[in-house]
Amino acid sequence: MAEKRRNDTRSFFSAAKRPSKATENRAGRRERERDSQSGSKSHRLILAANRDEFYNRPSKAADFWGTNSEILSGLDLEYGKEGGSWLGISKRGKVAAITNYMEGHPNPNAQGRGFLVSNYLMDKDVDSYSYLKKVSAEGHLYNGFNLITAEFKAKQDTVCYYGNRGSSEPIRLNPGIYGLSNSLLDTPWKKLLKGKEHFTNVVGDQSLSGDGLVQALLHVLNNEELNTPDPLQEQLGEGYSRSMVQALSAVCVRSPHYGTRTNTIILIDAEGNVTFTERTMLDVDASKWSTNSFQFNLQA
Repeated sequence: MAEKRRNDTRSFFSAAKRPSKATENRAGRRERERDSQSGSKSHRLILAANRDEFYNRPSKAADFWGTNSEILSGLDLEYGKEGGSWLGISKRGKVAAITNYMEGHPNPNAQGRGFLVSNYLMDKDVDSYSYLKKVSAEGHLYNGFNLITAEFKAKQDTVCYYGNRGSSEPIRLNPGIYGLSNSLLDTPWKKLLKGKEHFTNVVGDQSLSGDGLVQALLHVLNNEELNTPDPLQEQLGEGYSRSMVQALSAVCVRSPHYGTRTNTIILIDAEGNVTFTERTMLDVDASKWSTNSFQFNLQA
């Protein structure tokens, strides 16, 4: 028999592009979805994420850090950005994820946004809201971004959001379902609405649990259907070719040299058991993939 769904949880879907230059060859997008309940076992967190990037951008697949076995994430190895990340979790229950705000002409000298994730995961003392408060005071130093920070503790789960192209203050997210793309939180881009709908259907399926849930979420993340035309998304597409804007309208991006190269699923159940599954592209070849999974318990 399926347990009753938790009523104190938050659901999060995001689809984000990660541009570095005002050309179609330096655009990025990331899908991220989170919910808190599925199948026969209550979950505090269900997160599904696509990392979209240049296929040849140097990166390290998700693993526990060699110098800090408490933190699990993929790592950027791009020159000058080494050590940054896009998504990670610590055994202390800290979770961070970043998406970039769609901008056609970003500042090439701005600070690397991936460090905002890594620094939060490394700081054992700062809470999620205080960290975003500090980041908001320095938001002008970065190109556009959206940052989610969270803490999953024994007595309370906290999830916060800050975007440096929106309000000057971070916010705490109450229980509910949220969507995040390359604009601000809950901006109703077509791909966001479509992905959020599919995600909600999956996590609402009480027959799914364990690997079935993971596989269903991976299916959501690999939807290559274009969601065009989308005037709201196209408003931020200055500096990108029409073909790239169209490609970025899909949940799963495919173009010759750039697109979805990593799928990530994070599950945290009611007892603090974590399953982290990553499916990542091999050898800059969209037909070759490898899947790895990690299991651990959150520290009290």
